[in-house]
Amino acid sequence: MTDSQATAPTPGATPDTTGATVGTNPLAPAPAGARTAADVVTPELVAQLTRDVVGSGRTANHTPFTGEKLADLPESTPADVEEAFARARAAQPVWAATPVRQRAAVLLRFHDLVLARQAEVLDLIQLETGKARLHAHEEVQAVAVAARHYGRKAPSYLRPKGHTGAVPTLTKVTELRHPRGVIGQIAPWNYPLELSVGDALPAFVAGNAVVMKPDTETALTALWARDLLIEAGLPAGVFQVVLGDGPVVGPEVVKRADYVSFTGSTRTGREVAQGAAARLVGVSLELGGKNAMLVLHDADIEKAAAGAVRGCFSTAGQLCISIERLYVHESVADAFVERFAARTKAMRLGTSLAYGADMGSLAGARQLEVVARHVEEAVKQGAKVVAGGVARPDIGPYFYEPTILDGVEASMAVCSEETFGPVVSLYRFKDEDEAVELANSTPYGLNSSVWTKDGRRGRRIAARLRSGTVNVNEGYASAYGSVQSPMGGMKDSGLGRRHGSEGILKYTEPQTVAHQRIMPMAPAFGMDDEKYAAFMSRSLRVMKALRLR
Repeated sequence: MTDSQATAPTPGATPDTTGATVGTNPLAPAPAGARTAADVVTPELVAQLTRDVVGSGRTANHTPFTGEKLADLPESTPADVEEAFARARAAQPVWAATPVRQRAAVLLRFHDLVLARQAEVLDLIQLETGKARLHAHEEVQAVAVAARHYGRKAPSYLRPKGHTGAVPTLTKVTELRHPRGVIGQIAPWNYPLELSVGDALPAFVAGNAVVMKPDTETALTALWARDLLIEAGLPAGVFQVVLGDGPVVGPEVVKRADYVSFTGSTRTGREVAQGAAARLVGVSLELGGKNAMLVLHDADIEKAAAGAVRGCFSTAGQLCISIERLYVHESVADAFVERFAARTKAMRLGTSLAYGADMGSLAGARQLEVVARHVEEAVKQGAKVVAGGVARPDIGPYFYEPTILDGVEASMAVCSEETFGPVVSLYRFKDEDEAVELANSTPYGLNSSVWTKDGRRGRRIAARLRSGTVNVNEGYASAYGSVQSPMGGMKDSGLGRRHGSEGILKYTEPQTVAHQRIMPMAPAFGMDDEKYAAFMSRSLRVMKALRLR
């Protein structure tokens, strides 16, 4: 780290634990009597939320805002995981026999409860992740949208569907959808509401039970969501939670599940996939990303700069679909960088349980170490810090300023490795073909962003990008929030999709029932083999002429 990157507070900043800034507009201190962690995470709340957790050991979680312990929690052993699956398997058949519209009604009631009681879970999300309150609210929005969508659409997604049979009118074919059984879900820490219960909702409405292993550090948020689902009418036995170290508890979940849903790193995702493949069970994986944003020559520079702040620094960059590579056309690069840097430097960092901060904390020491290392190594190798580049222990132990790097080379770790923090690298390009090639030059393919005043051009370029979602004139939220459409990754960014029909049908086993009528699929009515073959050949020609599919 260079001398100019010392950790002293930025001039004009307010170095308190309720709010601070990287610029000269300090966030106002929280009012007297503001809620604290002790006010939110009471012994009574912890006892209520953990009452059904199968765990014979003890563990704890902590808040990134201060590093202090939030709660003592049960810790599950392999035997505890076995018991949780036994409970889920006992409850699942009765739930699967419940009419789908009744199952869907649980999701719609849950939708209303989440919105009515959002203040509770916003506090928990902030305390467990360290994110700003507006970024926590993204999770409330996402879960409400998913609950509404599957609450309304699940009956049509799951209804029996008729298909043209082998011989029209003679063969009546129906496609049925059966629940897989017990879904094993391993959820990450960065979006503890949306990536836990948000992914479980379609599994539940499809008639499955779920055994979930959330990250221990954000377990209270997932347990709060379970409590609310039970209040909405979900049978308690259908939703089991186990807690503990990922390398210990995760494989125990994988080896017992009928299907595995995993969100996390690409490295761990490969291990999960191998464990599922060994048992011939299905798996969906949303993994890492090194997402690119393209600012074309005709982009609205002010809007693109504001969009880059959202796309790069929401949840302190700890979002699989956030932007870490920013490609700008050389003709507008200087103007864009000036505006983007000004907005970044004016961002407010804070810890209060209230709206107002623009960015919160990193999740812990490991994330801070990666972020600091990527920035320091890049600077030593010649990169320039345009904004940020400084840890902020004056605000909290894991705070790091939103950072823009210029002059990054391919040999630098920050260019190719996922940082998963508030760091973005700037690059310049000459034409669209070069921009597309650069954006695609990564083993990842999760999300991309294109900025242009010409929507047709933006959509054309989007179709050339090898990522599961592409946003035109937005960073990530427009594609992710469009829940009727699939969301997921290409290449090393994963397998399978959440949202839309794929997000629920993956939790089902399709079954084809073919009812043959009048004559068999064999010689009949006195036909010999030769006459039957001739009859079928004529029938196939007729079916093609009639344009049957």
